[in-house]
Amino acid sequence: MTHESEHGLPPTKPRRRLDSRSLRGLAHPLRMSILELLTIDGPATATGLAARLDENTGTVSWHLRHLAQHGFIEEEVGRGTKRERWWRVVDEPKILSTADFRDDPDARGALSVYMHELVQQYFNRVVTYLNEDWDDDWQRAGTISDWRDLRMTPAQLKTLNAELMAVIARHTLPQDAEPAPGALPIIVQIQSFPRGRRGGA
Repeated sequence: MTHESEHGLPPTKPRRRLDSRSLRGLAHPLRMSILELLTIDGPATATGLAARLDENTGTVSWHLRHLAQHGFIEEEVGRGTKRERWWRVVDEPKILSTADFRDDPDARGALSVYMHELVQQYFNRVVTYLNEDWDDDWQRAGTISDWRDLRMTPAQLKTLNAELMAVIARHTLPQDAEPAPGALPIIVQIQSFPRGRRGGA
């Protein structure tokens, strides 16, 4: 299984493939929550993040430094003060393949934490959307769908995923482009995976 994190960047930009060291640096519930907020909502300070996450500022500052050491975030130079630093996500697409860690027992724990926290983030985003009061136009535009009647080989599934990613890329604005009037940030979540046979079938 592969997890790609593009953050709205062009698909031609070189990707950073996460190794076991960087995975262990990221695989922590609070660090993943911090990175998610910085990714979706943009630069922030430890104080601002601590308030949103209901955490101690010192604890958040420590995790911010940890994320920076592993190259996930960086200080926004020229903004803030020595006492109040602003942090932003490093401008770099990331890719993680679970197959890379199949023979690395030291990374399995970190991989499990990372994947379970990631799926929980996906779930929380959908719940937040459902609990919010959107107007009729946005209600009609959004979708939560699934398809269960496909039968594919691994190669066919990879092709399907590549085609889906290409569609997203076509709808992703260049970084210097102005969004259309009334446009809001959109989250697209794609999960495609095999299901083992159940019962006597």
